[in-house]
Amino acid sequence: MPGRHEPVIDALTEVWASVVAACAQLDAGQWQLGTDCPGWSVKDNLSHLIGIERMLLGDQAPPALTEVPAHVRNPFGALNEAWVEARRGAPGPEVLAEFVDTTNRRIDALSAMTTDEFDVVGWSPVGDAPYREFMATRVLDTWAHEQDIRRALGRPGGRNGAGEREVLDRCEQTMPYVVGKKVAPPDGTSVLFAVTGVLGRQIVVSVHGGRASLSPPSADGPTVSLTMDQDVFWRRCYGRLGAEESLPGGPVVIEGDVDLGRRVLAGLAFMI
Repeated sequence: MPGRHEPVIDALTEVWASVVAACAQLDAGQWQLGTDCPGWSVKDNLSHLIGIERMLLGDQAPPALTEVPAHVRNPFGALNEAWVEARRGAPGPEVLAEFVDTTNRRIDALSAMTTDEFDVVGWSPVGDAPYREFMATRVLDTWAHEQDIRRALGRPGGRNGAGEREVLDRCEQTMPYVVGKKVAPPDGTSVLFAVTGVLGRQIVVSVHGGRASLSPPSADGPTVSLTMDQDVFWRRCYGRLGAEESLPGGPVVIEGDVDLGRRVLAGLAFMI
């Protein structure tokens, strides 16, 4: 059967269309506005998204960088930056047209895939996984960069849909790593992330036997609770918001063991 029935294709179609809407009718100055991604303008974020999808289409990559900017932290980042650098001299509308063409090609390619092809396990940014899970990471990456673009432009939108749901789900799944590995509190500790908003949720992470895992709420209550809006939650997890901007009195309310709460907040960023 053709892969068009795969929900991830609909999710990608949704977020790609929202990116196009965010970038419609921008003037030259708006394309160059800086974003929450260090070193990247609005246009650069779009160029990055083009580069990833063109790589997945098998298109030839641009030449490797001869000089790596300070904001590039690893070889994969340098590969991403080459696609961005290749478009720095192109007008914004031209880059947007390339994005539309590239994502249309991707939709056609994904729609032609069979269920068995989506089941194939291979490399993904989160480890070996079925191809549909790899494509789910494209949903969350695209949506996050769409929000970077919208924030820079002052054009809110694209909220509470497939992209944000995927991002929040990934953040929730990663909280045991944040608490257990990055913070490493003693056995018996429980941390409640009280995330508010349309897609909000109560996330409880408990530590037992030196391991942290998602768990139901305890009758005794958590050791510490951190209450924040879903926008603050994902932006802190994705490194778009510094811990110093999320302290009590600001967007995050910490109750219980405040010192532990601050440590959790400081270690919350897992995506850079």
